[in-house]
Amino acid sequence: QEQLVESGGGLVQPGGSLRLSCAASGMIFSLYDMAWYRQVPGKARELVAYITTHNTTNYEDPVKGRFTSSRDNTKNTVYLQMHSLKPEDTAVYYCNARPGGYRDSNFDIWGRGTQVTVSS
Repeated sequence: QEQLVESGGGLVQPGGSLRLSCAASGMIFSLYDMAWYRQVPGKARELVAYITTHNTTNYEDPVKGRFTSSRDNTKNTVYLQMHSLKPEDTAVYYCNARPGGYRDSNFDIWGRGTQVTVSS
């Protein structure tokens, strides 16, 4: 069964850094576009970044220049390196997988999320 497990979240001071990991199993990882989303209570889940099967990346404006996504197909893992963290980055971060090139969200796979809290 396909599974995504996020790790690396925690409490960090403003200006600090964290690296999130998302380990995939039960799927041919290299065939999936991977994305990171985040959600705060009372708000919709929002896209943060994605990385395609061809290692093309895209970042939403609030994180552009501060976050970097990468993937290691030998480890079936995608990463989100976060620098210069701000209190507004506080959220539960979710890993998402979609078959490469698909636009249909019905095929999406989601992790359970990892909490990131940015606070002094």
